[in-house]
Amino acid sequence: MKRVAILGSTGSIGRSTLEVIRGLGQGYQVVALSANSSWESLAEQVAEFRPRRVVLTEPAGKESLRGKLRGNSAEVSVGPDALAQLAADADVDIFVVAIVGAAGLPATVAAAKSGKTLAIANKEPLVMAGGIVMALAQQHGTTVVPVDSEHSAVFQALRAGKRSEVRRIVITASGGPFRDAPPETLAAVTPAQALNHPTWRMGAKITVDSATLMNKALEVVEAKWLFGLDASQIDVVVHPQSIIHSMVEFCDGSVVAQMGLPDMKVPIRFALTYPDRAETAVPPLDLVKLGSLTFQTPDFGKFPALRLGYEAARTGGTLGAVLNGANEVAVKGFLDGHIKFTDIIPLVEQALRRHSVVPSPSLDDIIRADEWARSEVHRCLSTN
Repeated sequence: MKRVAILGSTGSIGRSTLEVIRGLGQGYQVVALSANSSWESLAEQVAEFRPRRVVLTEPAGKESLRGKLRGNSAEVSVGPDALAQLAADADVDIFVVAIVGAAGLPATVAAAKSGKTLAIANKEPLVMAGGIVMALAQQHGTTVVPVDSEHSAVFQALRAGKRSEVRRIVITASGGPFRDAPPETLAAVTPAQALNHPTWRMGAKITVDSATLMNKALEVVEAKWLFGLDASQIDVVVHPQSIIHSMVEFCDGSVVAQMGLPDMKVPIRFALTYPDRAETAVPPLDLVKLGSLTFQTPDFGKFPALRLGYEAARTGGTLGAVLNGANEVAVKGFLDGHIKFTDIIPLVEQALRRHSVVPSPSLDDIIRADEWARSEVHRCLSTN
């Protein structure tokens, strides 16, 4: 029996994880669930899966949740500190961390110390503090399995050889909804247009990141820490069909690609069943029906976020935390109608240019850099 805790269970990845667990059957038990403020959805999940521990990080819904769960034996805790305590629970075998944004960092750090399996679905903690998280995981014997489709693909392809034999990895990008849009049209993009992704159905923040290609910028930084690579060993190519999720090129010229239909439940299932695989109802891949797979070099001029991602990966230190924090605030500013789509990345770059990098940061240094970046972008937004 594998005991699973899902941190961020009411979000897109969290809901998909619960769907996968339904399909996997009796070998899996949900022992803990957490949400930020969606207490009604959380209560429905608790009623179905009967976890023993529940965390709501936003106190406003505390009494409503407890009232809804009256008669249920689940232990209910409230607040960010309760989330980190949950991530350190010794009676859990797999921690699925699917919390959007920097809010997941403390829980990710706690889970990295668990000595269990950390199935990490959110890019932000590794972008901010990948060096610290991966060092803690190694120190405590924690197995880190990426859930993000591109990094899951790299993780799977790496099983074909030794890390020392890797020449480079190639991360694929769908190109987002504006892949073929003329650059001069992007200033008029609305939030509704940015949220209309051609391939994936995700939360609002990550969907906008896909539209700016910031998601690939963050994935470059994440890959550096996850796989112990230099930024020069990480390439990004646009692959509109989203069938090849990533590739690994080894020193002998062999290239191993992980392919499959675009369905997030596939990497989620792999993370839960690792090192084994489980039968699935996902339709088989029909390459003849697909006809062709195409690839393009990303346009760094049209999508400058990629350039910033490589800069953060090369520089390291606190620059990843600034990249992530500034982007979160800028994306929210766009979604709230305060700035244009084409203002998002310039605001992020401005924060990067004004930041004094701490080369070998502590966790406190990273948190301070994140707070500074958010404050800096808020200041810029307030002057617009």
